[in-house]
Amino acid sequence: MSKQHRHFILNKPYNCLSQFKYELKRKNSKHLLGELYDFPEGTMAIGRLDEKSEGLLFLTTNGKVSAQIRSKKVEKEYYVQVDGIITQEAIEKLKNGVEIGFNGTKYITKPCKAFLIKGEPNLPIENRKVRDERHGPKSWASITVTEGKFRQVRKMTAAVGFPTLRLVRVRIGGVNLTIQPSEVVEVKAFEKNI
Repeated sequence: MSKQHRHFILNKPYNCLSQFKYELKRKNSKHLLGELYDFPEGTMAIGRLDEKSEGLLFLTTNGKVSAQIRSKKVEKEYYVQVDGIITQEAIEKLKNGVEIGFNGTKYITKPCKAFLIKGEPNLPIENRKVRDERHGPKSWASITVTEGKFRQVRKMTAAVGFPTLRLVRVRIGGVNLTIQPSEVVEVKAFEKNI
């Protein structure tokens, strides 16, 4: 009889590492995925988010599903709050691909979807300091990529002159972020259109 795999959707909170074990000494303020939910042994995060990034994270016990979702066929959409009012020129550069550093070499990102978000998206925020208007203007953009280099979206916005202040993954394939920070939902399978 084949093993029954399990799948989960999580809204990863800020200051949580996308891993279950952390070998280095860690500050008390950092949390691990296993502290949020009693995941079964063998659960893996599909496409990590760094500790300061938030949002949609899939977890599974099935390595084949993990490889399928990490593939370049599946879009990942991020809402990015940046320092300053992002220009249409910067958005166009993002769409066409920008040069970033990756593993000590220069890399040109693949063309992607990007647009300015008018106003403030409705994203819950935990109890933490967020830069306010006294420190200058900020704005939001949507960036949708099909690749996932280390800290890629943050490097992309910095490359066009608008450093990232807050990064939230809001969509993976056909699944949108609809749950609250730290909430975990077990699903029978991820959406068919992924």
